[in-house]
Amino acid sequence: MRFLLPMLLVFSALLCLLPGCEPKEDLVTTDNSAKLEFSADTVLFDTVFAQVGTVTKRLWVYNRNARAVKVSEIRLADTNPGTYSLLINGDETRIANDLEIRGKDSLLVLVKAMLGPSATENKPFLVDDRLLFSTNGNEQDVKLVAYGQNAYFHGPEEHISRNTTWPKNRPHVIYGVVVVDAGVTLRIQPGTRIYSHAGSVLFVRGTLRINENTNPSAELTPTDTATFVRFQGDRLESFYADIPGQWVGIQFDSCSSRNNLVRFTEIKNASFGLLIFNRLNGPHPRVTVENTILRNISGEARSFGGGSGGQSFEGAGVFGISGDFDLRNCLFTNCGEYAVRGIGGTYNLNYCTIANYTPIFRRESASLWFTNELADRRAAVPNAVRVTVDNSIIWGFSSQTDDELFFKNGNTYRANLSIRNSILRTKEYSATMDVGDKLGFNNNGNQVGIEVDPKFKSSPARSFGNKFDYRLDTLSPASNKGVFNSAIPRDLLNKTRSVTAPDLGAYERVNP
Repeated sequence: MRFLLPMLLVFSALLCLLPGCEPKEDLVTTDNSAKLEFSADTVLFDTVFAQVGTVTKRLWVYNRNARAVKVSEIRLADTNPGTYSLLINGDETRIANDLEIRGKDSLLVLVKAMLGPSATENKPFLVDDRLLFSTNGNEQDVKLVAYGQNAYFHGPEEHISRNTTWPKNRPHVIYGVVVVDAGVTLRIQPGTRIYSHAGSVLFVRGTLRINENTNPSAELTPTDTATFVRFQGDRLESFYADIPGQWVGIQFDSCSSRNNLVRFTEIKNASFGLLIFNRLNGPHPRVTVENTILRNISGEARSFGGGSGGQSFEGAGVFGISGDFDLRNCLFTNCGEYAVRGIGGTYNLNYCTIANYTPIFRRESASLWFTNELADRRAAVPNAVRVTVDNSIIWGFSSQTDDELFFKNGNTYRANLSIRNSILRTKEYSATMDVGDKLGFNNNGNQVGIEVDPKFKSSPARSFGNKFDYRLDTLSPASNKGVFNSAIPRDLLNKTRSVTAPDLGAYERVNP
């Protein structure tokens, strides 16, 4: 008996040397009925900027057969030579030979596209190819399709040193830091699209004028492309459409930037939408913002101005350190830290909608947040904060706060605060009058409501998905509760406001 176990082990080893003991999945079949299957019949690249590489796409090649197959060749048809490149088994190649795929196993092929300029100049163009597979005499293919677009490229250390207009005939792509020099004006035509690479900044030392002479004659649609200038990240795959923090934002220099105007504009995917960093409290830059949407804004703590005494700041739709902002007909939504944050400076909001639900963030701060404290250890004392909110909706939801409004040390600059004819989500300031250091803004009968749901047409609180409409529902308590301002006779989409009883917020109510 003592020799039985060693004999069994030897016998088992000998059996494994026989052909019949080789695992079936390792046996290579030459049957021409053994074909491959693919995770997709077409590898599709969304719009790709000419001369800029795309994100890598994955194609899985499946062997559904019980036995292994040998792929004698994988290659590009090269219908458009030099456009597509492959990565197979870690090697960048255009042709791969004699690749074995075990039974019931798969192979991963990575595909990238690099498009050259098209003769169509300013129009989108299509560049296609085929990825060919030869297996046991079978010829199979997967289509490769990329939609290309020529673009103007700016950066990475570009200085705009003379008055310049960015035309709308092609997209503009910003890489790195693009500086508008002091004394220089950059104008942007209606309908222009600006795509910003990771870490990029448009730094305005001079003047930025967007849509300065645009006066549409008719009401616009939410998807208007002829009028609105749109800033966003340069990752054009649908997955990135609503991802914040893909680029830094637009910064205005505190020393020399003046007379800035941002109209009919959408700014999204940034860490900061519009930023004034005036740490030394010099002359205040002023930015007028009209008919503008700031969405999907969030950023990690960041330092500005060549260092700020160790102080860093989180993202915000509008962020001012001793800067002045006039905000009219503006929508703020999905701002992960702040919609508007002011450390000193003047902030005038009229007919604005703050709909800051932030469903993908754990937001712990109020959407509107102000203080008169020092910006950092080296800062001068900021001017007292001045805040005016008229005909607006300050709303949103965060599981971490019951307030979308906060004034730090507000009692020390109470005389500079005015909130009228607005809906507010706040418990901190829900009293009808000030009591000691506790401020109350539900006073003089001029508030439409504290903690009164404005009832948007659709929002994360009322519907599913990620496409929301912050115009007012037909039963909204914000309807017909505003005070007409002749300087702002139309809403964000250029719809005429009621002279006798306009609606609150950025949108005049849609008719039932």
